[in-house]
Amino acid sequence: MPDHAEPPDASNGVGDATPAGASRRPVEAVLFDFHGTLAQVEQAHDWVVAAAATCGVSLERMRATALADRLLTAGRAGGPLPARVPPRLAELWADRDLYEHAHRAAYTGLAETVDAGIEGFAEALYERVLVPQGWVPYPDTAPVLTALRAAGIPVAVVSNIGFDLRPFFAAWGLADLIDAYALSYEVGRCKPDPGIFLRACGMLRVDPERTLMVGDTPADAGAVAAGCGVLVLPAAGPGRPSGLGAVLDLVLPSP
Repeated sequence: MPDHAEPPDASNGVGDATPAGASRRPVEAVLFDFHGTLAQVEQAHDWVVAAAATCGVSLERMRATALADRLLTAGRAGGPLPARVPPRLAELWADRDLYEHAHRAAYTGLAETVDAGIEGFAEALYERVLVPQGWVPYPDTAPVLTALRAAGIPVAVVSNIGFDLRPFFAAWGLADLIDAYALSYEVGRCKPDPGIFLRACGMLRVDPERTLMVGDTPADAGAVAAGCGVLVLPAAGPGRPSGLGAVLDLVLPSP
């Protein structure tokens, strides 16, 4: 999901809370952001067409493309932040990653600002985000998670989000590769708050100084304040490798 707040001062790349000149302990666990790191939402055109179909409407390509552009500007769950949040939605927007009802109401409210002329369309758009078919795992996600499992490195997913991600990993055949989930709406903390990273480390029973957080936004770098190492990857589009192989270079011993 788009991250909930701006982080404390932390630079991109591999962040380290260890004092200068000190050596970091070996990595014994890895925390992964979800959206933009392990998976990406489906293409906006496909999202709009699929949602309309559940409402009994078949969209022509030009109309679907125009609607997708307008909805992306309004704000999409798993997509760009809205260009503007209407005042009536401001409180829901602020709480979207802390409560399920706020997440749904915020994003359906934003979608409703776009007049599509399709009854129930805003709800259908949101429901599409709640199913595995609405997301695309990066091609390097499964190989990297499998390699970490084979090496005995525990993994947690740390996400600012308002709904459960466990069914996604189950549908993708990856559930056995994830040891814990620190989801903001369950934990009550949002990245970059160090509390959510500390909770994830506690779930894995690993010292933060022996943990690597991997994400794609500055909010993920907030894990530095919790004592974790941080790797911030560049954004990648659906179907393209997200650069997760760098995690194995940092975590696994050289052959």
